[in-house]
Amino acid sequence: MPNLDDLDRRLLAALRADARESVASLSRRLNVTRATVNSRIDRLVSNGTVLGFSVRIREDRDPSFIRAIAFVEVEGRSTDAVISQLRGLPEIHELHTTNGGWDLVADIRTDSLSNFDRVLARMRNVEGVVNSETSLLLSSALL
Repeated sequence: MPNLDDLDRRLLAALRADARESVASLSRRLNVTRATVNSRIDRLVSNGTVLGFSVRIREDRDPSFIRAIAFVEVEGRSTDAVISQLRGLPEIHELHTTNGGWDLVADIRTDSLSNFDRVLARMRNVEGVVNSETSLLLSSALL
């Protein structure tokens, strides 16, 4: 991973808060020139630190309003096969391996509780999934 200095970290934090903030505004906030901000952003994108820019949608207007985190326990050495199956579910927006009592953590998003129930059933029917625990996300405490 590329080395990030303090300016890189402050720039990334500002972009996380508002990726549409102008370069001029960022340069004033970070107390550097616009050219410095532009070159830092270009470098962060070209070296793969920044993968892209996205839109955050208000929860009450998000078409995938039902969100949950699912913890998944996998049998034996079947993690790769389980990951391949779960990647095929479009409602799973993120899938992470993890340590501790669970093997995988999935970010699930659906437009209704009935679709959410269907996704959970499909997840639990994947060969190699031994156990799962799911928590619905009710509201964000950081917005």
